[in-house]
Amino acid sequence: MKFTTCSTPVRYAETDQMKFVHHSNYLRYFEMARLEWLSSLGVSYAKMEQEGILMPVVRANVEYKTPLFFGDHFSVEVVLVKTPKATLEFNYILRNQKEELICQGNTVLAFLSPNTNRPMRCPESLVRLFDSEKA
Repeated sequence: MKFTTCSTPVRYAETDQMKFVHHSNYLRYFEMARLEWLSSLGVSYAKMEQEGILMPVVRANVEYKTPLFFGDHFSVEVVLVKTPKATLEFNYILRNQKEELICQGNTVLAFLSPNTNRPMRCPESLVRLFDSEKA
């Protein structure tokens, strides 16, 4: 299951003194892509939270290849690695307007109950949705 975002411009505030996009912003770009993909499937993160489902990031990894600069445009490919059980694992590939590989990464999100702060299983409705996307 793969999704690619539309082209997004790098904003000046995202760059550092070296004129590179600050390394912390790549995790924001991953989150943006993940939420955009879920939204395209009709999944509302806000609604899930209202229904008592939290999804904190419990692991993140980014491998930087070449920097993005102010004025560059980029897109993020996000892939759900496998059908979720108690966690969701995503891989990401970020490319610039020239299709150059900028970075790649991975995040793992856990399903968490806000009442107990304990892990919980992925809701069956999401499992079915993700399985139908694979077909």
